[in-house]
Amino acid sequence: MIEFLSDLWAFLKVRKKIWLLPIIVVLVLLGAVVVVSQQSVLGTFIYTLF
Repeated sequence: MIEFLSDLWAFLKVRKKIWLLPIIVVLVLLGAVVVVSQQSVLGTFIYTLF
């Protein structure tokens, strides 16, 4: 996982695509919310937010 993140950072830095980093972070966070909401009791509280 660390190697993947370092490769991703190197790619973004070399290609001057640093502006993609916030988009990637938001997508990962939304994916984590979906996983958590389906596997725990917190799901009912998350559904009320949306």
